[in-house]
Amino acid sequence: MELRIPDRSLVVLMGAAGSGKSTFAHRHFTPTQVLSSDAFRAMVADDPGDQTATLDAFDLLHRAVGKRLAVGRLTVVDATNVERRAREPLVRLGRQHDVSRVAVVLALPEEVCRVRATGRVARPVEADVVRRQIELLRGAVDGLPGEGFKIVHVLSTVEEVDAARVVVEPLPNDRRADTGPFDVIGDVHGCRAELEELLERLGWVLRRDAGGRAVGAWHPEGRQAVFLGDLVDRGPDVPGVLRLVMGMVDAGLALVVRGNHDDKLARALAGRAVQVRHGLAESLEQLDTESAEFRERVREFCAGLQPHYLLDGGRLVVAHAGLPQRFHGKESNRVRSFALYGDARGEVDEHGLPIRLPWYRDYHGPAMVLYGHTPVARAEWVNNTMCLDTGCVFGGSLTALRYPEREVVSVLAHRVWSQPTSPLVPEYPEPRPLG
Repeated sequence: MELRIPDRSLVVLMGAAGSGKSTFAHRHFTPTQVLSSDAFRAMVADDPGDQTATLDAFDLLHRAVGKRLAVGRLTVVDATNVERRAREPLVRLGRQHDVSRVAVVLALPEEVCRVRATGRVARPVEADVVRRQIELLRGAVDGLPGEGFKIVHVLSTVEEVDAARVVVEPLPNDRRADTGPFDVIGDVHGCRAELEELLERLGWVLRRDAGGRAVGAWHPEGRQAVFLGDLVDRGPDVPGVLRLVMGMVDAGLALVVRGNHDDKLARALAGRAVQVRHGLAESLEQLDTESAEFRERVREFCAGLQPHYLLDGGRLVVAHAGLPQRFHGKESNRVRSFALYGDARGEVDEHGLPIRLPWYRDYHGPAMVLYGHTPVARAEWVNNTMCLDTGCVFGGSLTALRYPEREVVSVLAHRVWSQPTSPLVPEYPEPRPLG
């Protein structure tokens, strides 16, 4: 039995005394990954069984958990954790540090736990204590997802525990092994002709079907394209952009991060209630001329996009609206929201557009961050970050950055395809103060 666990996660072992939690932790994880309540009691009181040291021991344990999660280390908590009040601070720490919360429940039969726990030479546990712990655990298992555990693994027999194999795997956004070189392309918004022109200027060779439509592209120098999201809405040929980009992705020659417009289109195609505005009506109208098979392919493609990627050993981060260092490589609703929408606090400007705080002004991380979302008149470096949305659909240009060369390549829009709500600014604007 495989227990799949993300490498950036908090693993909470749960089980009554005698269920074999410490043995399980020792078998499947490294000593530095495991934080044991007994070990922290020993740190405080020189005795792992001294229950009077429990409060101070867990205070230290929680601090250690927070320190490890802050730097993205897999962390395993070895304690009974059968009471919700013991699990709650751990769930809060996982949420605070935007990591997956994984419950591994050793729900062994009472007789097995009782024999083991009462027969211990060191620190035996009374049978009624074991029984009470098992009752608490049984009442908790079904509610663990509601408490905030994203993954729950339950092992109910000795045989299941013995056969278990822990597989620690990277998150889908972890593409650090992909070293490029990359051509990172800003918001396309249905501007197929400009995208084809930009790709050809970057040296890509377009692949066309019998009808002359671009259905893919390859680069003779082995480069990989990375699209910063918002492939759809507002522009004249959303299906053409999707057909080309999906072909590149299918061939393993491109990556795409999810933009807010791509996300909304996926929800609309799935029949969910969305507000049909900001170009979505045009996308749906254009897709109505395509086959049902193509529309379903588009829905699956957009719904499966990752909010951000780590590339080139973590030296490059791509996200539609950008991403501060504390979120790099993390996975949570908060990280996803920032990657799609930026640092928006619910305020709007005089044009009715969301005000987004300029996270890039305070960015000092080692990774280069490339993003789009909020169009600017020209791409400029700010603290090792660059916005590559130069408003092609609004009559600006479509821009790419060649990485690692740091070379900006742009093509002009063929026309104004959609009137902007507010004019493109010549440089990165100061936000309107909130409040």
